[in-house]
Amino acid sequence: MKALDKYNARVDAAGSLLCVGLDSDIGMIPAAFSADEWPQLAFNRAIIDASAPYASAYKFNMAFYEANGASGWRQLAASLEYLRQSQPDILTICDAKRGDIGNTSAAYARSIFDELGFDAVTLNPYLGRDALQPFLEYEGKACIILCRTSNPGSAEIQNLRLPQGPLWQVVAEMVVEEWNENGNCMLVAAATNPEDMTRIRAIAGDMTLLVPGIGAQGGDVDAVIRAGLNSAGRGLIINSSRGIIFADDPATAAASLRDAINACRDDLTLPSA
Repeated sequence: MKALDKYNARVDAAGSLLCVGLDSDIGMIPAAFSADEWPQLAFNRAIIDASAPYASAYKFNMAFYEANGASGWRQLAASLEYLRQSQPDILTICDAKRGDIGNTSAAYARSIFDELGFDAVTLNPYLGRDALQPFLEYEGKACIILCRTSNPGSAEIQNLRLPQGPLWQVVAEMVVEEWNENGNCMLVAAATNPEDMTRIRAIAGDMTLLVPGIGAQGGDVDAVIRAGLNSAGRGLIINSSRGIIFADDPATAAASLRDAINACRDDLTLPSA
């Protein structure tokens, strides 16, 4: 099954557009897990068990595992395997923001898709199509390309004006019109910029968008749904990381966000009385 089909099937089965971000910073893991021989794995298993009924995707931020050296890599792989075994229908995203040249990019693609077995990866388009081509050639995998991001400094580059419009708009158009030959591209569109998300949706048609910025970064759920929902009532992977995994009750936090998203979906898609 292609990654997009897998995600859409899970969205329909679970009634959820929620993605849980496993930003499992070893320095922030609760004490109940930090004494474990494999603290990131123990923590991730607990978060997955608590939040899986409410989620359609999990996003692993590679930085927090790579920073823990060889142990972090092993715990990442074991966490991913646990998720695959316990929740095989949930989309797995490698948040790596890769983008390099030639055989280096090909090696990254093999490590993420073949060795680790992720369904999707975030990619940086700054080096151009040839840098992303090794990823794009995996027709069954999803390539989630940075377009409009949630960090405060994003406008320094992404809002640079070109004759066609801001740089992020040019990236969106290039991905949609030129890079999506295999139908496996998605775009990153931040919750913190809903006006830009509206324009990205207009460019992207029904393409699925990964949406960071909900929760700790202050993005508004209702604004995201109104700006980003596609014609099928899906088309969004709405991520929350710290707001769920470091909550006092991760299950309640995940259920609450899932329900808030669905309330907005219902308001938008149900006919008025």
